[in-house]
Amino acid sequence: MKEEPLLGQARGRGWSSSRVPFHCSWLGILRPRSREEKEEEEGKLLKQNSGSPNSTERRGKEQHKTSHLSITNTVARSTRGSTWSSVENSTMGRTDDNFGSWIDGDDDLHTGGKTESCNQCNHHTFPEIGNSLSTNSDDSSLQLENACNGEGAVNEDDNGVQESHRGKSCEDDDEEGHLVDHIGVVMKERYEVVSTLGVGAFGKVVECIDREKDEHVAVKIVRNIDCFREVAKSEITVLEEINSLDDENNFACVRMLDWFDHEGHICIVFELLGLSTFEFLRKNNFLPFSVEQIRHMAFQIFRAVCFLHRNKLTHTDLKPENILFVCSDCNLEFNDKTNCKEKKLRSLDVKVVDFGTATFDHEHHESLVSTRHYRAPEIILDLGWNQSCDVWSLACVLMEYYLGQTLFPTHDSKEHLAMMEKVLGPIPPHLLKQTRKQHYVHNECLNWDEQSSSAEYIREHCKPLKQYMQRESEEERQLFDLLSCMLEYDVCRRITLEEALFHPFFIPLRRQNQQFC
Repeated sequence: MKEEPLLGQARGRGWSSSRVPFHCSWLGILRPRSREEKEEEEGKLLKQNSGSPNSTERRGKEQHKTSHLSITNTVARSTRGSTWSSVENSTMGRTDDNFGSWIDGDDDLHTGGKTESCNQCNHHTFPEIGNSLSTNSDDSSLQLENACNGEGAVNEDDNGVQESHRGKSCEDDDEEGHLVDHIGVVMKERYEVVSTLGVGAFGKVVECIDREKDEHVAVKIVRNIDCFREVAKSEITVLEEINSLDDENNFACVRMLDWFDHEGHICIVFELLGLSTFEFLRKNNFLPFSVEQIRHMAFQIFRAVCFLHRNKLTHTDLKPENILFVCSDCNLEFNDKTNCKEKKLRSLDVKVVDFGTATFDHEHHESLVSTRHYRAPEIILDLGWNQSCDVWSLACVLMEYYLGQTLFPTHDSKEHLAMMEKVLGPIPPHLLKQTRKQHYVHNECLNWDEQSSSAEYIREHCKPLKQYMQRESEEERQLFDLLSCMLEYDVCRRITLEEALFHPFFIPLRRQNQQFC
């Protein structure tokens, strides 16, 4: 196979125009337009309240020091075609490669030498998707939240609880549908709850002792409310498919160890992993990863997502929060250049997690997917999307690893497109002609006010892609060549992940992993 990626070939896999409204049997009709209006309104408020333009508020990730549950930040959709009657008897036998994670709020480092052990990095943390549902910071979750808060067919009491959609067994639930008084409880006659590790909009995460295997696991306990149960069932279906397709655990996708129903709460069991890559960046003061570290992480991630694509599955929500280190143990090392201590990971093994929004090619493709900062242009322009949207998202993730901050820090769709044009050049006219969002277009160009404050911000803080390159080394040249192939506007020209694995940037790793390419 050629070393250089092949471009210009049409990617016909799973394309969907998304022009038909999505009717969800258990939430009513969802309205992507209202979601988009809401997220942009919240983004404008967030921008007004943020400090400097490079603050974490512009990224849209509010950094709380409390724990938050990661469960699916999913768009609502019907449960996949599976039978859910005998949930107690369904057990996933694999006991490796799963995710868990919870955030420790204490970031202070007490150091006494140039190199020492840093145990804080090994606190397990779920990606902050539950946080995004309980706050307004992560716009990719708003559609389901809207549906459960009045824009769909869900009734609420005065406290915002969907009483009419409660599960049957709710004696031990609080008013929000969370399981309470659970410490010491043994679920499924196997998992003894020892502590609460995180609470979020969809439920809570607890640490349990697996009595059969005498090991600690993470159990996600979903709220006893119908819409959340349906979302969990959808995620379980994807996780079961991944377990079945990768029974030898060759790819870095999270595995589900078990799932069951406990008094009306769907519970999903995962192995404890380390920090998310975003949480590690945060704890390391947003110091970028090195190019060599990016190469090792990207190779694993690309192989994992390529595996999904081969099996007609699109993740749709790839971001640093959804990529976890298997073990985030690290050392503290003094950096002479920065004159400060930095965390150095002992292992760069990672896992891709959170399949709540994963979509099979044959399924309905919701019109608005992905977290804002990693959203591909075809999604913003409502042109329909396929697996190529994952490629765009991963390019944005790699740039965030390289820079320590997001490439497109915005909450507004038109501003997002203007940032893309500053970094990547003009959007091709044929794409602008096809968009249903004609209010974004004027004379076959982006309808953008160059005298606005947003335009001034973009001129000051965005620049052409190659100008972000910090050193003129061969490995960085290869990295940016790969990124430019991934950040093609036109999906027919955008590189696939299978092609990307044969890009020269990965030659050192391919030599070591030829049997896995």
